Amino acid sequence: MLEFWLKAAFVAVFAYLCGCFNGAVIVSKYILRNDVRNHGSGNAGLTNFYRVFGGGLTFVVIACDVLKAVVAVLVGVAVANSWAPAFWQGDLTAYARYFAGLFCLLGHAYPCMFQFRGGKGILSGGTIAIMVDWRVALVVWGGFLVLFLLTRYVSLGSVFTGVAFPVASWFVFRDWIILAMAILLGGLVVWKHRSNIQRLLAGNENKFSFHKKK
Repeated sequence: MLEFWLKAAFVAVFAYLCGCFNGAVIVSKYILRNDVRNHGSGNAGLTNFYRVFGGGLTFVVIACDVLKAVVAVLVGVAVANSWAPAFWQGDLTAYARYFAGLFCLLGHAYPCMFQFRGGKGILSGGTIAIMVDWRVALVVWGGFLVLFLLTRYVSLGSVFTGVAFPVASWFVFRDWIILAMAILLGGLVVWKHRSNIQRLLAGNENKFSFHKKK
């Protein structure tokens, strides 16, 4: 039993630290020497980075935020496969994917090494959705893309992903533990977009443009 909790703690800490490697902050602060959080919306995310800086380094941000989620989830699954407690019934790897994904997203949103000022978790969260189950990813990404293409509001699609993630997770797994973790994951995304929700309701939210602002 003790070994189980030690392994769970290891996965939580490792996944959180993976999440702390925020691509937008690392590229802007240490390569461009101009912290993205001092510009635009002040958010350390892909959308704000692209709006402020644009250019090829955007792909570095994408790669960083995708890879850290992949690594976090894969390590969580590897730990789950290496040892499972006798009292546990069923497939532990599904729980490990959600558990590692949750802590990775926490690290992305509140990175300890960057004054707990991180991003809103859409790219990393979307990667986590792909890692947990293709059916969940289909609902989350499909809804996001439809709303984004119709409205050009990244935030509207993002809020949809936060709401749809636990719903899709329930229909795929029908498991209360997974649902609880999915609600925390999706709720974190919605919480980080609370200012965007206010602007959407007020009608003054910025639409996404593929042309970088000067």
